[in-house]
Amino acid sequence: MSNVTFSKKQREEILRALKVRFEQNMNRHKGLEWAKVQAKLEADAEKLWSLNEMERTGGEPDVVGHDKKTGEYIFYDCSAESPKGRRSFCYDREALDSRKEHKPEDSAIDMAAAMGIEVLTEEQYRELQKLGNFDTKTSSWVKTPSDIRKLGGALFCDRRYNTVFMYHNGAESYYAARAFRGSLRV
Repeated sequence: MSNVTFSKKQREEILRALKVRFEQNMNRHKGLEWAKVQAKLEADAEKLWSLNEMERTGGEPDVVGHDKKTGEYIFYDCSAESPKGRRSFCYDREALDSRKEHKPEDSAIDMAAAMGIEVLTEEQYRELQKLGNFDTKTSSWVKTPSDIRKLGGALFCDRRYNTVFMYHNGAESYYAARAFRGSLRV
């Protein structure tokens, strides 16, 4: 968790924002009740802080599932386009360190870790796309298998022509229209 204080007012604001989004997008979490989600959130200040970071950077987090085995609620970034506050980042620290000039401000993997969230996998990204049309003008880095990463590549996805595509780039590349989407279990 960040060393920044997370005030009662901030907790109330993020809970209110999450509740409104939850109620406006029931198709993402059929059969789930906000009161149960809120109880879990109120019991875990660190996870609530992470959700606040997702919100602060433009991710618009929402509940997309419930793990019946663990009892955890699963949140994904559900902003229509890739989160604005996380764009223009290369894939990971190794990629960032490899750039000699014009370095981006951060990497997707490092920022996700600092926020206490995970970068979506390709499978999770495709699950998200079943809930709506996301990244029709932008793209999002996804967790890249180590064999691809070892060769210098990284993967990203987007939605074009009503189809979800996965592509590759050099991990050190970054674009104004590419960010990353995260997941969090609470």
